[in-house]
Amino acid sequence: MKYVILLCDGMADVPFDGLNGQTPAEAASKPTMDALAQKAEVGTLRTVPEGLSPGSDVANLAVLGYDTKECYTGRSPLEAANIGIDLKDDDVALRCNLVTLSDDDVYAEKTILDYCAGDIATDEADTIIRTLQEALGGGEFDFYTGTAYRHCLVWHGGKTALGKITPPHDITGRVIGDYIPSHPDAAPLLRLMERSVEILKDHPTNAARVAKGENPANAIWLWGQGHRPSLQNFTARFGVKGSMISAVDLLKGIARIAEMRVCDVEGATGYIDTNYEGKLAAAVNELKSGQDLVYIHLEGPDECGHRGEAQNKVKAIEDIDRRVLAPLLEALKDMGDHTVLILPDHPTPLTIRTHTADPVPYLLYRSNAEKASGVTRFTEAEARSTGIHEEVGYRLMSRMLNT
Repeated sequence: MKYVILLCDGMADVPFDGLNGQTPAEAASKPTMDALAQKAEVGTLRTVPEGLSPGSDVANLAVLGYDTKECYTGRSPLEAANIGIDLKDDDVALRCNLVTLSDDDVYAEKTILDYCAGDIATDEADTIIRTLQEALGGGEFDFYTGTAYRHCLVWHGGKTALGKITPPHDITGRVIGDYIPSHPDAAPLLRLMERSVEILKDHPTNAARVAKGENPANAIWLWGQGHRPSLQNFTARFGVKGSMISAVDLLKGIARIAEMRVCDVEGATGYIDTNYEGKLAAAVNELKSGQDLVYIHLEGPDECGHRGEAQNKVKAIEDIDRRVLAPLLEALKDMGDHTVLILPDHPTPLTIRTHTADPVPYLLYRSNAEKASGVTRFTEAEARSTGIHEEVGYRLMSRMLNT
């Protein structure tokens, strides 16, 4: 048996006026996904346990079969694992976003204009992270380059009980004064965020970006703090050999900690311009080379949800259906019996442009046990209509694998 998890990050949504009152999944033309739903188990799944924030970290850990209430220590340490950072016991890792802030003179009066600094490329971002390391790192703090706008700060001997620290993608277009770290123990982080504005204001990379009409990476935003995590080996836990295919450090970091095989795909961006064909080829190659399970993570729908890009979110879903799922199913036919699980990790509604903890639709197809689901399409409403619901998200993996 071969197993595929097709994780459409942030795909779930609510009816949106800009799509004639439809969700993106309803508006999208996705014939392969819809046909598969007709002969699969379709239902809803709670991926975010009560009391935890609805981030991709918590939700993907649950989909991978891990009880987040037992193993979760924070988002950034998971990303740090993929960057290659060896966290010590007293280190605290934080996500370090490169963002675009407005030019207001008073820091607290600035507005967050762009949580991803105009989709800055990794090579450009690296020049900025290196500058920050030279100016602010080398002692209590160290900066590490990640991917695109997503980077890492390690706070040696740092603290994690810092009060509420809001992710920047939750506050695009808002004045930052109500969201900057206010807990006394977070004061060193606030100083770094404030100093980054002065350091990056005239940075050559930003000058070049502004000249091209692109948003500058003129500040950092710190969030997602946590200590070094520990996950049970995936194969020891489930008895199958798994591979991770993703563009983002978070998913690849989770996989490295769980000792899954991690595939690096050239041109994988985490947006709608990602290398779909490269991810497909990597998945097929992993299965043909002896791996039992591949986890194909596609970030595009989530990014479009955060940006309020309704048509692009529809396009992301359509591209996943046409460029990944359809050829993948053809390849699986030559490999014998197979099981395919398709789902989002969490909703990212266009109406609010951030994550929610609502249950997500899922589709669980077994080639050797097809059954009429009673639905005609794979949508949020049709998944709810079946009455099938798994409240404890991490249990679905074991059920899929019959372990």
